[in-house]
Amino acid sequence: MRITFLGTGTSQGVPVIACDCEVCTSVDPQDKRLRTSILVEGGGKVIVIDSGPDFRYQMLRMGVKHLDAVVLTHEHKDHIAGLDDIRAFNYRQQQALDVYATERVQTGLKREFHYIFAEEKYPGIPRVNLHTIDKNTPFDIGGLHFVPIEVLHYRLPILGFRIGSFTYLTDVKTISDAEKEKIKGTQTLVVNALQREHHISHLTLDEAIAFAKEIGAEQTYFTHISHRLGRHAHVSRELPEGIHLAYDGLQLEIEGE
Repeated sequence: MRITFLGTGTSQGVPVIACDCEVCTSVDPQDKRLRTSILVEGGGKVIVIDSGPDFRYQMLRMGVKHLDAVVLTHEHKDHIAGLDDIRAFNYRQQQALDVYATERVQTGLKREFHYIFAEEKYPGIPRVNLHTIDKNTPFDIGGLHFVPIEVLHYRLPILGFRIGSFTYLTDVKTISDAEKEKIKGTQTLVVNALQREHHISHLTLDEAIAFAKEIGAEQTYFTHISHRLGRHAHVSRELPEGIHLAYDGLQLEIEGE
């Protein structure tokens, strides 16, 4: 299985509009972060987890020619706003695209993209097949087995996913012991590390490091990163062995269990 980080930035991306801090003005490509999303290739399928506002550019930048499914963690705009651009794959593949989400997230999609679900459909709108995720029930997409992991984004329950030896968590602030049990044995962990200062709905850098050490994966990568965290090169030098900052375009090859 191959994982590609399509975006590793927080809801505003990096650089932030009108900001002249040292991160936003950096010329280092690793300090340029689109909204958080990953591409999963394996089991004969190509899958995106979260289709944020940068989805169109992410597909173009990585040269994605085929997409089988979109899996959504939650309904915030920085994770769903680009869903309209699946139209290109509808046209190219001549079929509707599978979209996996909880019932609550589907309600959000029907509110934000009401025209997709209207009884009388305008020509050329996105075509989707909705699949309902039950937080307690694993599901398969092709040869890939997804185990939902519920975390709290402040008070909002959202989902991360374990796929074999790989676990992907974004927008985490807290997680129950029962859900942590699902992560045990993970070899590669991805989790959010927003900034150094306390935040109500995201792990800080120190909290993310502590969580990574608790889980004990062989390799951990931080994502959903704010410009407030600091320059990629500077922060990377501070991190313990086996813990890294992800960056846009980073690819990981994940071996089976």
